[in-house]
Amino acid sequence: MRYPHLTHPPLVAIAHGSRDPRAGATVTELLGVARERADQRGLAGLDIRTAFLDHAPPAPLQVLNAIAGQAERTAPVIVLPLLLTAAYHSGTDIPGLLDEAQAALPGLRIRYGAPLGPHPGLLRALDRRLAEAGQDLARAGQTAVVLAAAGSSHPAANAVIAQLAADWQAARGWLAVRPAYASAAAPTPEQAVAGLIRDGARRVVVATYLLAPGRFADQVRDSSLAAGAATVSAPLGAAPEVADVLLERYREASRARPAERYERQVSVR
Repeated sequence: MRYPHLTHPPLVAIAHGSRDPRAGATVTELLGVARERADQRGLAGLDIRTAFLDHAPPAPLQVLNAIAGQAERTAPVIVLPLLLTAAYHSGTDIPGLLDEAQAALPGLRIRYGAPLGPHPGLLRALDRRLAEAGQDLARAGQTAVVLAAAGSSHPAANAVIAQLAADWQAARGWLAVRPAYASAAAPTPEQAVAGLIRDGARRVVVATYLLAPGRFADQVRDSSLAAGAATVSAPLGAAPEVADVLLERYREASRARPAERYERQVSVR
């Protein structure tokens, strides 16, 4: 794809979307940080655009249609799911939308990359947010943590969160790290907090493994504090570590060999 004045193929980051305006504002802020950091990482001028699956404009097809109308296309557009785990949205919803886009936009080539998580950079972002919430990271060995994710009806996605909790405990040296889910799976964050307190933990904190503010984040905060958590971190949001993971996923997708599901050339009709 030839893009006037651009060296790199554009990046379309597809977020879940929310009726809560804080969510869209956070995604916008995150992509602003990513643009700034792209300039420092050999990706100067990278065109990063946002699309939302639901509840907020623009839709993925709108964004891809705008890109397709810009110029002759000889290289792929990079599409990334702005999601923290691989689950239904990243494995089914977005690929389905991309199939529709390729059918509707002759000549468009799309290369679809991996979700943000799991990734060690997200553990560093969790550290950052807990420190901002008042947690002394030097006291990790005296602190039990609840890793609160959105939750999924797909057991494999929840298993990824459980593994992430184990990895974080090993890397940071927390007294304990227990996964919890705001929906669709157990335990809930308040159940996990209460369980750690019953097991003798003197200090329990909750790390919010969500990308943006909204109903789930508010639910995690309020229920966890009511259950006895000492503090609850903010969502990952526009943390620089998250922006760096996004750029790494972009590079991975740019270098990857085309796969049947993720990149197809649609004949001009």
